[in-house]
Amino acid sequence: MTCFLPWRNRIRVLALSLGLLALFRNQAAPELPPWTPVFKGIDHLSATNSRSSQDFENLMVANALRIDLSDPDISLLSSPRIQDYQVNFRETAGRTVSQFLRTNQVQVAINAGFFNPGEYYLPEGTAMTVAGLIISQGESVSPASFSYSASLLVDAANQAQIIPTNWPAINTDGIWTAVSGDYPVLVNGINVGRNYRGRGGIHGIHPRTAIGLSSDRRFLFLLVIDGRQSGYSEGAYDLETAAWLQLLGAQDGINLDGGGSSTMVMEDSTGNPLRLNRSSAVADSGKERTVGCHLGIYAKPVPGFVNDVTVLPDDVAATVSWTTTDSATTAVEYGLSAELGEATPEQTTLATRHAVLLLGLQPGTGYFFRVVSKSGGTASTSPIGFFTTENYLETQRVVALTDSWKSTTGNLDGAAWTAPGYEDSPWDGPGVGLLWVDTRSSGPNPAVEPKGAALAADASTGFPYVTYYFRRQFQSNLAGPGASLLLSAKIDDGAVIYLNGNEIYRLRMDAAPAVILNDTLAADFPCEGDADCRDEVVIGGEAAGHLRLGDNLLAVEVHNYNRRSADMTFGMELWEARSVSVPPLLAIVGADGRTTLSWTRGGFLLQWAESPAGTWTDVPGPVLTSPYEIEGISSNRYYRLRR
Repeated sequence: MTCFLPWRNRIRVLALSLGLLALFRNQAAPELPPWTPVFKGIDHLSATNSRSSQDFENLMVANALRIDLSDPDISLLSSPRIQDYQVNFRETAGRTVSQFLRTNQVQVAINAGFFNPGEYYLPEGTAMTVAGLIISQGESVSPASFSYSASLLVDAANQAQIIPTNWPAINTDGIWTAVSGDYPVLVNGINVGRNYRGRGGIHGIHPRTAIGLSSDRRFLFLLVIDGRQSGYSEGAYDLETAAWLQLLGAQDGINLDGGGSSTMVMEDSTGNPLRLNRSSAVADSGKERTVGCHLGIYAKPVPGFVNDVTVLPDDVAATVSWTTTDSATTAVEYGLSAELGEATPEQTTLATRHAVLLLGLQPGTGYFFRVVSKSGGTASTSPIGFFTTENYLETQRVVALTDSWKSTTGNLDGAAWTAPGYEDSPWDGPGVGLLWVDTRSSGPNPAVEPKGAALAADASTGFPYVTYYFRRQFQSNLAGPGASLLLSAKIDDGAVIYLNGNEIYRLRMDAAPAVILNDTLAADFPCEGDADCRDEVVIGGEAAGHLRLGDNLLAVEVHNYNRRSADMTFGMELWEARSVSVPPLLAIVGADGRTTLSWTRGGFLLQWAESPAGTWTDVPGPVLTSPYEIEGISSNRYYRLRR
């Protein structure tokens, strides 16, 4: 449904007589669940309907976000200009909605206006042409147009208006954000979506993305209706889209781009995108579409008893700080999974500003955490967050992305093919990486590079084999205690990696102890389905202990996500590494009657003494976070950081 559509003689009746309106009043509109706050100034709901109403003929699942434009911490972002912007030709960078959210660090996002895709699964950053008026952060991205003239305009103070037919185009001086659709569905409380009833094409039953605005212009509504999924959600006509907007509380609304592009995402507590709806494109292909126009919202966390949670990680330590609205105790729960499992001792001294030093962490490792503060016997916690510790390493590359590998597609179940002594002379190659096979009629994705040796597909099916096997030798000089491996790979879809006959890592495969066989499918796929991005992993501990001085054998089996997948890609870089100690840097600046101490690494406590050889004492607090300011400029105190 995402494309430039030729102008059709669209009927734009913006008013209906009261008598005609009465004929179409809802007979039994669905009841909406209560709004759930997801961020400060942003609420979410998900609802479905029955087919018992005049305005709700089809089975639909709708997801909606209500944006409080009066909240001072709310700001909007539409797709910004691409770097080499050319009006009406190259205007925005194509991204999935999830990529847009992650790249711009907005808290919620939807697909917005129409665009010319060429293909729906192009690489992130592909230049695209968008339709209708688009303004991003006060900068014109796309001019207004006759065919796509229904526009949302918002100024820098979040004063919003919906223009149902922005042609001739109004003056946009002072407009900070604008996105456009092709026609209105709701005007001054009137469901004008009924005017398109019985028309085909874009006016048929489709997944929908729409936006609405309340009569007092305080609330902006973002609406996505799923479709093309029988038994779950069939999609909506224009009149149904308008009816949903009316139920949400909108006075005006416009139809944005829909179909398989209809996607709504929000940021989860670990900073990653979480899809709120079930896109028909994802249901069909497993991948979000790359779209040319987005609308995102910046917001702060929902205020509560616990606020302002920040984390500053280092290699083997991290500092976690937060505030509470009243005096409370201090503790942090943390662990390698969302189940946590470890906790710091509770600091029972009551405070409103809190800081905890986590010690004994592993370098280059991801940790989940949440803070815990108790007041009056009641415990309050933050959402579970995530951070990754630093890893200061001395490294040496032992396998390059363009190195050669031997390969085979034979069924090796039960064979000791991962062992150094296995006879692989009958295998194909060696072939230079990236090794790949792609049976798509459109040809291989040009973003998957650098392409090396092409591999064979299964002649009996016309598709790649489920599993491909690879082996190569390399030399190591850093093996021994404290050594680790840095893995950077382009793999489509999943893999199991072995070092000297020992399994050391599973990538997008069922976790151990699940047995991986020749016909086992990968559990997920990379990026948006192609190996046009890297998987980067640090492998340490017992797994890295299989590294030997001198000769080593690396073996990898790569598995497809489904039996009709059209492509497979494999390429790998490997570094051997050893952790090194890097001292922290402490800066002390005196100006304007104040002394400011700052440091960039977490996991340290500030101390002071009257001389370098004197007795060092923790600065009261203790002080774990940077910067730290002192009234006055002192010349007789020395400061240092310690763990």
